[in-house]
Amino acid sequence: MPRFQAVLFDFFGTLTRSVQRGEAHHGTARLLGCTNETLAAVLDRTFYERATGRLGNAEATLRWVCAQAGVHPSDGAVQAAVASRHRAVRADTRLRPDAVPTLAALRQRGLRTGVISDCTHELPAFLPDLAIAPLLDVRVFSVQVGRCKPDPEVYLAACRRLELPPEACLFVGDGGSQELTGAERAGMAAARLAAPDLAEHMVFNADLGWSGPVLGSLREVLDLVDAGVAATAHGHG
Repeated sequence: MPRFQAVLFDFFGTLTRSVQRGEAHHGTARLLGCTNETLAAVLDRTFYERATGRLGNAEATLRWVCAQAGVHPSDGAVQAAVASRHRAVRADTRLRPDAVPTLAALRQRGLRTGVISDCTHELPAFLPDLAIAPLLDVRVFSVQVGRCKPDPEVYLAACRRLELPPEACLFVGDGGSQELTGAERAGMAAARLAAPDLAEHMVFNADLGWSGPVLGSLREVLDLVDAGVAATAHGHG
């Protein structure tokens, strides 16, 4: 048996290029009646509270954000802001050019693939429209499972859906949310993507001091997988 039977990826900054909040977010702030700086500060400090989904749906979550920002917009303004935020997050999302080819190559090798993402309500809504969607066997979103990385349950949820043990899975991420050490604690192998553009990536709770495998590009995942297969074949020789 090959060493890995599945490769699971972080989404933002891993399957996508580095993420920064673009100008489209300014429109959301205007609809809510606060400055962009105020909204950004609240979003930054409440990411994990929002990403667990415990604040309710997208509209309820944004109402809670408004309370944190000290503004009280009308129902219509909140609804418009939910749509505006969805468009803004979607606009920030640019798949890496090698995302589709890498996922396709993994599947051609007979491996399963999936996403494990700390995210708010927007990603589950628009991911089905992305080019990678048909190439993913599982999608685990923190906002739906109620846990964020590095909680082992996030990783184990993916394993259960794949019907694979953690040790059969490789996790690849940029290192936000302490996701790499979290994957290892859950029983998976892990590798860090350190593409050059990630120097500008918006990240929370980074995995500092990672000493495991480091990849310069997404396609290098294939080398890791192939090396595992080769080592296994050699070991059985």
